[in-house]
Amino acid sequence: MSFARATIAGAGLAGLSAAVALCEAGVAVAISDAAAQAGGRCRSYDDPQLGLTIDNGNHLVLSGNPAVARFRAAVGAATPLAGPDHADFAFRDLRDGRDWTIRINDGPLPWWVAARTRRVPGSGLREYLALVRLLRDRNERIDAHVAARGAAWDGLIRPVLLAALNTEPAESSLRLAAAVLRETIARGGLATRPRIAEPSLSAAFIDPALAWLEGRGSAVRLARRLRAMTFDGERVVALDWGDGPEPVAVDEAVILAVPPWIAAGLVPGLSAPDEFRAIVNGHFACAPAAGRPAMLGLIGGTAEWVFAFPDRLSVTVSAADRLVDRDREALARIFWADICAAHGLDAPMPRWQIVKEKRATFAATPEQEAKRPPARTRWRNLFLAGDWIDTGLPATIEGALRSGEAAARLAIGAGAR
Repeated sequence: MSFARATIAGAGLAGLSAAVALCEAGVAVAISDAAAQAGGRCRSYDDPQLGLTIDNGNHLVLSGNPAVARFRAAVGAATPLAGPDHADFAFRDLRDGRDWTIRINDGPLPWWVAARTRRVPGSGLREYLALVRLLRDRNERIDAHVAARGAAWDGLIRPVLLAALNTEPAESSLRLAAAVLRETIARGGLATRPRIAEPSLSAAFIDPALAWLEGRGSAVRLARRLRAMTFDGERVVALDWGDGPEPVAVDEAVILAVPPWIAAGLVPGLSAPDEFRAIVNGHFACAPAAGRPAMLGLIGGTAEWVFAFPDRLSVTVSAADRLVDRDREALARIFWADICAAHGLDAPMPRWQIVKEKRATFAATPEQEAKRPPARTRWRNLFLAGDWIDTGLPATIEGALRSGEAAARLAIGAGAR
């Protein structure tokens, strides 16, 4: 018999994904989150300095992400994800002003690498053939298998992997890189089309999920932090939300969908990643000129990607530990200079905002990958969710959603014994 009810701590995408899957299976769900709003790192908010609604970070999904499609379909998300009809990725080298667009053909046979007009300028076919080694399922450093240099590496592979792994690719886990590439580029352009949440992440993911859950009697309780858990034998028997222990029923599952450092403080003996990488985002109240790409990769600057939203220009820097303690206005001026060079602008810096996430994701190194726990724990009614558990993917939206699905499957299938 399945658990009849579940308590979920954490209302980021992992917790919401678990809640939706459980509700679909007829399980009564109670969700709480320590923050003042749901969404975790995928939250949106009204920024008074900009006078605009912005996302905490510029998160990207790809057209072939199955959990993204399942989640949005389940909650009836009507706000479309914007993006091109084909897998086209525009780049500009700020050092010499060169522009190019990677054009991955729709089908799985990668003939695009043989076409000079579709690949990185100056790159040779052999560079791409050598990158087949990136598809190996080994938890070893990438640079132990691939030469981290050359035109193809600098102009495409490194920027893409840096964005996906949020860790310098050369030192990252080959297994995680392979997982990303096998599900996207290796399947062809139809699975690799970039998709951006417009007007916001909340509109595309969080708001419809919250409305869907509320309609089923599972509204999220906010500003409610899980302080402690009580264990007895093979079960979690009580949860303390700040007002003393509350008993956990025999037919009740508990899903922890909290950051790894919080989970490690709640669950004795839990193995979890303990090294993290920062992400820094800059947002500028400047509408892009007509015809500018929705997403532009930058080579040779500080900003790595420029996103052109209807009401703003935003930049993202991954693995940004070197920047996270820098003065915010100094960062804004650096980012604005990169935007001006990338978009051909000559204008004073508009209203701006800098958003820093010091522990945005776990470091995608072989050592940290080995510390990721499974969704199942040694307690029969406790399950884990989050992009940091062993999903097989790096810390991405797709990985977070899959972790919630996995935790829900275990809760549904494990049953109360």
